[in-house]
Amino acid sequence: MRFSLAAARRPKGSIDQRLSAEPTNGSAYTSVDALAAFETAARDFSFLRRQPVHSLLSGRHGSRVRGRGLAFEELRKYLPGDDIRTMDWHVTARTGKPYIRVYTEEKDRPTIVVVDQRINMFFGSVRSTKSVAAAEVAALVAWRSLGQGDRVGGLIFGDTQIETTRPHRSREAVMRLATAIAGANKRLSAGGTDVRTPAQLNVSLDAVAGIARHEHLVVIVSDFDGHDGHTHDVLLRMAGTNDVIAVLVYDPFLLKLPPSGVIVVSDGDLQVELGLTSRNTRQSLADFADVRAKEILAWHRELGVMVLPISAAEEVAPQMRRLLGQVTRQGRGR
Repeated sequence: MRFSLAAARRPKGSIDQRLSAEPTNGSAYTSVDALAAFETAARDFSFLRRQPVHSLLSGRHGSRVRGRGLAFEELRKYLPGDDIRTMDWHVTARTGKPYIRVYTEEKDRPTIVVVDQRINMFFGSVRSTKSVAAAEVAALVAWRSLGQGDRVGGLIFGDTQIETTRPHRSREAVMRLATAIAGANKRLSAGGTDVRTPAQLNVSLDAVAGIARHEHLVVIVSDFDGHDGHTHDVLLRMAGTNDVIAVLVYDPFLLKLPPSGVIVVSDGDLQVELGLTSRNTRQSLADFADVRAKEILAWHRELGVMVLPISAAEEVAPQMRRLLGQVTRQGRGR
């Protein structure tokens, strides 16, 4: 049985202060204005981080392609299957080894941002809840994609509803997305009636797969509560024809549990209080968090999906810069 932290319907006063749904020194909610403010921060990181031609992280947008292109990218040794028309005969003659010229081909690539705003995301121990961190990541992605000239749309899902915004290339489109995210975020409540719905993750991914059939950038921002074999299959299918990034939003609480207090865990139907004074209990919870994180991080190797771990306990923009590469003044990723 899988358990996850439950922010809803816990007995009042039964939880250690650090386990409250509201973080101790941050915010449990975001706003449209706060998400709009990320427009400036989104200018100094890039999805087009320079990678080797055959790198797993090199996508189709601004892709290094064989044959005719728009801009020279690099010289490299000939590999079986390369287009003979790209052969650089001068370098080949000079070195005595076959070399080809690789070009960059720019393509239109709509961006779809998938944002998890279920009750399982309404948890935070330090800076913000995971739901707020997810909203901030989504805003950064949307503003950066618009800045790169791409159309931007999104899918925001909660435990009971899914809202979509169609991709458009305009500031108004990003603001509509920000409004939808902030609205879903505001509906979360530790004392509300929403029931944790793990299956909603796959329902949402199926919906996205029906939209992003070819040459999209799909960025999924979630803690991936409820992931299973179907999740794996949908991501594999989408990654075959699109660029897919999984942003794993986590709270570091389970990585460093306190020596005392009580934690409430739930499988969606039942909830149980666990005392943290027991070393075995703390170890079991830490092992659960570690195994779950490793399963998701393995998607990079298994599916060709870029996985970015983002902590809700830190500012999200610096983390995105570190993970994706910062843009220099000349506009090229480091």
